[in-house]
Amino acid sequence: MKKIDWYIVKKFLTTFFFAIFLFVVITVVIDMSEKAEDFVKSGLSATQIFTQYYLGFIPHMTALLFPLFVFIAVIFFTSKMAGRSEIIAILASGVTYNRWLRPYLIGGIFLALLLWFAGMYTVPIANKKRTSFETKYVDANSSYERTISIINDRGNSMYLKIDSFTYAVINNYDTSTKSSAGCVLYKVVNNKLIENVKADKMFWDNKKSKWKLQNLITRDIDTVKEKLFQTAEQQLSFAATPRDLLRGKYTKDILTSPELKHYISLESEKGSENINELLVEYGRRNATPVSVIILTLMGAVIAGKKVRGGSGSHIAIGVLIALIFILTDKFSTIFSTKGSFPPAIAVWTPNIIFSFVVLYLYKKAPK
Repeated sequence: MKKIDWYIVKKFLTTFFFAIFLFVVITVVIDMSEKAEDFVKSGLSATQIFTQYYLGFIPHMTALLFPLFVFIAVIFFTSKMAGRSEIIAILASGVTYNRWLRPYLIGGIFLALLLWFAGMYTVPIANKKRTSFETKYVDANSSYERTISIINDRGNSMYLKIDSFTYAVINNYDTSTKSSAGCVLYKVVNNKLIENVKADKMFWDNKKSKWKLQNLITRDIDTVKEKLFQTAEQQLSFAATPRDLLRGKYTKDILTSPELKHYISLESEKGSENINELLVEYGRRNATPVSVIILTLMGAVIAGKKVRGGSGSHIAIGVLIALIFILTDKFSTIFSTKGSFPPAIAVWTPNIIFSFVVLYLYKKAPK
């Protein structure tokens, strides 16, 4: 890298990190004002609130709008350079247009890799702090959340395949206690029910890392007669762990990408209804970093031309394009999670569309 590369990359990164820092400060202040009552009810100190909640909240919000702040940062500092005729001077000195774009590409790839790694590991780990705090202190105080819980408890059952012949119905599974308020097992061979087991409780034994059933009534069904057995406690041969039975609204947010991939395979085997939502989340973690590179090049091409309106017109165009990008992303996601649009295509649709936009702007840009 030469001096001009370091000059542009330095401006790029300093503008971006300064913008993201201001955004985080403003977001934290707004969030504190909204949750002030919940913080008071929690009885926690300011230090405990920061370590238990905001250390998870800040990475979540940063990752959420990371690509858009990259785009705004590029628009802002490149427009300033164009306004001072720096770009004209660079191109007039014999530097080609493609060579001028190279430091933008380097900076975009660096930030894309940073976001990709954070999205796979760092942000999900941070989300565990944030969601754990919200579940315990924020959602618990919400009448809306209590209403939803009551509605869901009426039919809160999971249908699982235990092994090649055994199927289970688990009622009211509690992720915090790792137990359920009842379990029914059906053993089916050649389309015939040969055994039925009803248990009052199913729970996870932390010492043995195994599932156990309590107060069992077993019906051994034969073509001629039936046998009935009662058992106080019995171990269940079930390969799934408590993590595999997660059903909360934050499940996809708190799993790292390898864990999410494993969870998706389990849900696919069960025929889960929310499989598209999980696939969209997994695909987005790979597609969003590519968006960073696309938006970086787009911002450079748009703001690299000196115009009469200066930075104001560039920022206005940037905001408009950012809104279109968000709408495209939201529509494709909704069509996938609520419809039949393939998740693999849905997460990449904004990138595909805006890649053509970048190519068009690049061809029309004065070089």
